[in-house]
Amino acid sequence: MCGIFGIVTDKEQPLGPILLEAGRRLAYRGYDSVGCATLHADGAIDLRKDVGKVNEVAARLHFEEMTGTRGMTQLRWATFGKPSQVNSQPHLDSDGDLVGAHNGNVVNNAELREQFSAEGMTVRSTNDGESCVHAVERYVDQGYDMLQAIRHAYRDLEGDYSFIIGRVGEECLYAFKKGSGLVVGIGEGATFASSDLPSILPLTRHILRVRDGEIVVLRPEGAALYSVEDGLPIQREVEVITESMDWAVKGGYAHFMLKEIHEQPQVAAELLHLLEASEHVQPFVERMAGARNLYFIGCGTSYHACSLGAVYLAQAAGRSAIPILAPQFIPQYAPAVGPDDVGIFVSQSGETKDVLSALYAAQRRGMTALALVNVSGSTLMNESDHYLPLACGYEISVPATKTFTNQALAFLFLALRMGGRSTEALAPLPELLEQTLAQVEPQVAALEPQLVSHDDLYCLGYGLTYPIALEGALKLKEVTYAHCEGMLSTEFKHGPLSAVDEGYPVLFVVGQEDVPVIVSGINEIACRGGRTIAIGVEDARLRTNAQECITLPPSDPLLTPLLATLPLQLLSYRLGLARGYDPDFPRNLSKTLTVD
Repeated sequence: MCGIFGIVTDKEQPLGPILLEAGRRLAYRGYDSVGCATLHADGAIDLRKDVGKVNEVAARLHFEEMTGTRGMTQLRWATFGKPSQVNSQPHLDSDGDLVGAHNGNVVNNAELREQFSAEGMTVRSTNDGESCVHAVERYVDQGYDMLQAIRHAYRDLEGDYSFIIGRVGEECLYAFKKGSGLVVGIGEGATFASSDLPSILPLTRHILRVRDGEIVVLRPEGAALYSVEDGLPIQREVEVITESMDWAVKGGYAHFMLKEIHEQPQVAAELLHLLEASEHVQPFVERMAGARNLYFIGCGTSYHACSLGAVYLAQAAGRSAIPILAPQFIPQYAPAVGPDDVGIFVSQSGETKDVLSALYAAQRRGMTALALVNVSGSTLMNESDHYLPLACGYEISVPATKTFTNQALAFLFLALRMGGRSTEALAPLPELLEQTLAQVEPQVAALEPQLVSHDDLYCLGYGLTYPIALEGALKLKEVTYAHCEGMLSTEFKHGPLSAVDEGYPVLFVVGQEDVPVIVSGINEIACRGGRTIAIGVEDARLRTNAQECITLPPSDPLLTPLLATLPLQLLSYRLGLARGYDPDFPRNLSKTLTVD
């Protein structure tokens, strides 16, 4: 999602080229607007920002001409407030004495804006980045110094974010962190802060990592850390980064796919915060509830999320929905839909041609078009009647991982809301995802040698786990180039069972409530010599009947499908590597499919 970068220098100098290059290095995260601010020794603030791509906005607003002693740049991916010039960051306080920008989501943004307006502050936008500035302004106006004002503001701002702010008349910048990334670089005569390491490494290899609940004061000669809780200094050693820039962009992981698999706990937490606070969820749910027929429409991984969403909706809200591949929607359903029908169109990129064609076909018949989309400013976002962002940030690896998890999570959240049920059951999910990754990685590693030579296998599921079997099979096909077919477990005996011979591998994705029916399927294969592998919560029945088990942490049954996705992603990644393929860029595939 958003990215921020700040610099403090020891003299007035051109900062525009440095800020522009940092913005370019942050652009991989995905964004819809960009802005720069510089602070001069005489107290002036130069603020330039607008909607658009970095190079385009920089050329139009002449970023490279900007000078100062301190500066910051921000790339915004819209969540609170539509993409617009006024919602772009950085933001000023009421009097133009403070300027700041953030990365993340402040989920009590609407309540804070009302408070700030009531207190007489000038609130110019609906963006939560401005709320961060006013939260500090509130306490500066009460006479606190910047460090103390930030400590108080930190407690007022709910959500996951990192924030950088400067004040006229001072020689430093301040930054603080709560959930989102923040790293500091120490250079010669300059100090830097950013949400991402890649934007700093061209300038210095001396790095100070900031943790949650910490404030960092950036000065030309270095940086100082302070605790939000008690204001006391924190001592931490500066580390020297020796790895390549490619390593930095990948966050220390060997591939983007692995990095993005491990980002799933974080992006799930960010999406939950966003949905809990969003004023757009209720209108979304009301349109769904009022539909004559409800369609979930997507392609590939997004279609599998639609399929899981339909099961979630039935189980959590008692309401049926029709999941359908986007191209098939046009001949099968579009001629029969009308103004009383609602479709949720799902796409990571928001530019998938098949999904957009289905959208336009539905709209020609008057159907309401809602969207779940990850890329802000995309065609799907702009053309739909209403949308919710997936808050995954940019996904570089072609095989979708974190976007699938957040698509499915968004459907589950909507299903619970539509069923009048509490969404508090979702709160443990980020931690459960973390636990799952730690628990299954060694189990997957042990399984890899047994499967790497197989060019043909099946992945089976039932009920809530059937869509996960489809998604797992797709990942295995994409990354390993082996043929893997996803199927409903009970359908396997209706033909595909003939493929089973000695050692033939079949993966079963198991929900807690479906163990008996899965055990039956396991034994149909085992008695014919096949190799059976169960993925599910620890269960003696699975241990007794399956040859191998990959165990998941205990959880609410509604969350098990999301947890079960992770070992299948990791297995695909490891098998692809073992077979000699690049998991980030599989042959013949594209991240954004803009052709029929």
